[in-house]
Amino acid sequence: MSLNVRRIGLVAARDYRAAITSRGFLIGLLFMPAMMLLVFLLIPRVMNSRSPQVTGEVAVIDPTLKVTTELQRTLTPADIALRRSVEATQAPSPAPGAAARASAALQGPPIPQFSLVSLPIDTDVQQKKSWLIQSRDAIPRHLAIVVVQPNAVIPHADSSTLGSFDLYTSTRIDDATESTLRNSVRAAVVAARLHGSGLDPTAIAKVEQVIQPDSVVVAAEGDHSGSRGIARFLPFACGILVFIGVIMGGQVLMTSTVEEKSSRVIEVLLAAVSPLELMFGKLLGQLGLGLTMTAVYILAALYGLAQFSMAGLLDPMLIVYLLAFYMVTFLVFGSLMMIIGSAVNQMADAQSLMGPVMILLVGAYVMTPIVGQAPNSTFSVAMSFTPFVNTFAMLARIASNSPPPAWQIWLTLLIGCATAAVVVWFAAKVFKIALLMHGKPPSLGTLIKWARLA
Repeated sequence: MSLNVRRIGLVAARDYRAAITSRGFLIGLLFMPAMMLLVFLLIPRVMNSRSPQVTGEVAVIDPTLKVTTELQRTLTPADIALRRSVEATQAPSPAPGAAARASAALQGPPIPQFSLVSLPIDTDVQQKKSWLIQSRDAIPRHLAIVVVQPNAVIPHADSSTLGSFDLYTSTRIDDATESTLRNSVRAAVVAARLHGSGLDPTAIAKVEQVIQPDSVVVAAEGDHSGSRGIARFLPFACGILVFIGVIMGGQVLMTSTVEEKSSRVIEVLLAAVSPLELMFGKLLGQLGLGLTMTAVYILAALYGLAQFSMAGLLDPMLIVYLLAFYMVTFLVFGSLMMIIGSAVNQMADAQSLMGPVMILLVGAYVMTPIVGQAPNSTFSVAMSFTPFVNTFAMLARIASNSPPPAWQIWLTLLIGCATAAVVVWFAAKVFKIALLMHGKPPSLGTLIKWARLA
């Protein structure tokens, strides 16, 4: 049967106009940017939300008689703020002023107020543990017991191994406070060791501190600051663009087919066009809808990157590959969803048939960040040539820091086109028979039987 290109175009234009002017499409188009904006605004606020300041006592048993002296310094708020600042910025600051300390204090939760209680070296630790058990309203709060090991500063005569410390905490200490305490005790032990070896901890700290510069990306349009975060996010962003486009376009395609079939509109349409012309028209119409949505997101992303002078981080060929792989992916999964829409009479019947399709689609999408982290691993390369998931895998590899050779990209595109051709051929066979069938929803075996009979 010959296909009339004009009639296919009319069907495609009809479906495209009906979908793009619907309220559901406009809501769906704005949903993703709204969610991303909400995440970017909400997560920093949640992460920076400050819990109440912790105040309490820390008991220390120090057989070396050297760590306690250093611990009195490392447990002070100023020293804790300095360590946080150095860890956060990698900038040397041996004697910070008030502004530097205030900036460091903002790097994380409020700085705890520790009071050091020195215990005799012969204190029975097992009996002293009861000191940590208090009522919730008891003041001062007993937070922890630090037991310095005898060889923490100077090793035993028969060994060159240095010891560490043991830490016993109460149930009233949170993870952030415990981490701060651990870092303070560790810093005290290291300082005591350095002093014991005749070294100056301050001088060594100066030598170890190196300011980490931002990388400068050199591009044709000029130099600009690099961003590893953008590079790591690109594979995930490309995957979600394809996923959202296929889900929205495929769902609209399936829903419209089911509604037209159940309302007998499909019979009116078949009086003007053939089943294959109707199928190809609807498929191309929804493909155009998905491309429109993807183009809007790409333009919005380019505008956002341009505002931060990072548009040069995006390779123009990545946009070309994104659109090409999106079209191949939509033809595969859109055809499968159209088969389901033509085979059932109501949306409730489509759920059982949608399961395998959604597993394939979600599985391919979920693995994009994994592939992006290791683009040249055996798993990533194998997935690049595996039908139904290869477009997601290859797109993640292209968007990564180590893009694949050009021949692998074109081979993946060829495999994707071949897969799409087979699926579209199968869909055409089933569509012709299923479109006018009513009654019990068919099984996968029935669909294959229809394809063989067509």
